[in-house]
Amino acid sequence: MTPDIDTALAWRWIRRIADEVGENRFTGIVADGGYRLEIDARGGWRASYPAAADAAQLLTIWLPWCVADVSAGPRVIAQLGQSLDGRIATASGASHYVTGRASLVHLHRLRALVDAVVVGAGTVDADDPQLTVRHVEGRNPLRVVLDPQARVPPSRRVFREPAAPTWHLVAEGTAPAVPAEHVSCHRLPVEDAGIAPQQVIALLAAQGCRRILVEGGGVTISRFLQAECLDRLHSVVAPMIIGSGRPAVILPEIDTLDRALRPACRQFALGEDRLFDLDLRRSADA
Repeated sequence: MTPDIDTALAWRWIRRIADEVGENRFTGIVADGGYRLEIDARGGWRASYPAAADAAQLLTIWLPWCVADVSAGPRVIAQLGQSLDGRIATASGASHYVTGRASLVHLHRLRALVDAVVVGAGTVDADDPQLTVRHVEGRNPLRVVLDPQARVPPSRRVFREPAAPTWHLVAEGTAPAVPAEHVSCHRLPVEDAGIAPQQVIALLAAQGCRRILVEGGGVTISRFLQAECLDRLHSVVAPMIIGSGRPAVILPEIDTLDRALRPACRQFALGEDRLFDLDLRRSADA
């Protein structure tokens, strides 16, 4: 009797589909060892054999992201890990860890499915992240640090550890020290609020990046959201109340709720946490 499709096979298929779509050679079908998977244009799927529950959830979460058309320009996704009351960290910036182990694995899967991961200076300075793929099989993305004032210390791991190429995006006229061969500096014009999200996406697109993750922090994600530069948002909510601290998203004030963003949404359990997968290009009504 043929075993059910497991998470290892599901993840191998997901990565393969993402690569084939990016290279414009995806046929809508993948096969492996007698197993066969058919995928439609929206990421819906049908398998030749039953899939285990965790494998089925992986396919359902990730295939819409993988099959999205990247021929007209990069697809951009953001991820937030937050408490029930919408905080991503305490007032002092402590954020390890708001969400649980399953959500950390989810984040590493997301990194493995993009070409570049973008973070703000505050996140790099406070959290000292590696921004690599360690908890799942996959390639490390290009690491992009938005640091207009060139204030992130060269001691941070993205600048010290050559696990992945790293871009340091700074304002024109600044002269940051490039601390290692794997780090390259790019100077961009700066607006009042910093480097425009559109400039970041255009620069990455020119280098062949087809899928981009904006990982943090909340201010950086809010700027990309306000600029309408995000296609999807993964908001992972932990059953925790912090009570004060740094908010997940900050947007301009609105007077009435009919002006609130109401994107199409899917929900999934990630251990004790809850993933809200928001399609920002479709409304909930659609």
